[in-house]
Amino acid sequence: MSEATRLVVVRHGETAWNVEQRIQGQLDVGLNERGRWQAGRLAAALADEGLQAVYSSDLQRAADTAAAIGRTTGLPVVHEPALRERAFGRFEGETFVDVERRWPEEARRWRRREPGFGPGGGEVLTDFFDRCVGAAFRLAGRHPGETIALVAHGGVLDCLYRAATRIALDAPRTWQLGNASINRLLHAEGGLVLVGWNDAAHLESASADDAAGG
Repeated sequence: MSEATRLVVVRHGETAWNVEQRIQGQLDVGLNERGRWQAGRLAAALADEGLQAVYSSDLQRAADTAAAIGRTTGLPVVHEPALRERAFGRFEGETFVDVERRWPEEARRWRRREPGFGPGGGEVLTDFFDRCVGAAFRLAGRHPGETIALVAHGGVLDCLYRAATRIALDAPRTWQLGNASINRLLHAEGGLVLVGWNDAAHLESASADDAAGG
């Protein structure tokens, strides 16, 4: 594993649509106040991580989270569209409740995580998995023996977790995908290996109110 690439994978900070349980997909929603605070805490936690590169989805919520890391580490942020969230077609902009009400059959197939299903005008789950896992492999391959950050979205993190643990796409999710959490993987010739997941200690040591007042 001497040439393994260490991947520090993070989900973007919180958005208003996260709070509202509204499906963002590839709509370009920015961070809310708490999300910006989370991004700052995340960047401080990664200051001594020894990062050699920072890659990010080009959607604003991820790009702004990555920008905080870039400012702290002095590294440029490289925007990578292949790290975007899954395209959810007509589900985008709707709440989970509204999706259940308007398209009950599609909602059922979505809940069941059917690998061959994509919402109307959206991305099939297997295609999404291949896109984001392929991007992680490609970017890791540029940095053998180094440590890089990938800033992305909940769906992307879910796929990387499944790739590292060999859990099927249609298996129920039992792991957390916290906003601005730190997740660690190794990439080597054999694929991805899970090292640590959903580390949020940097967000628990202070509150947003404390940060605003300090």
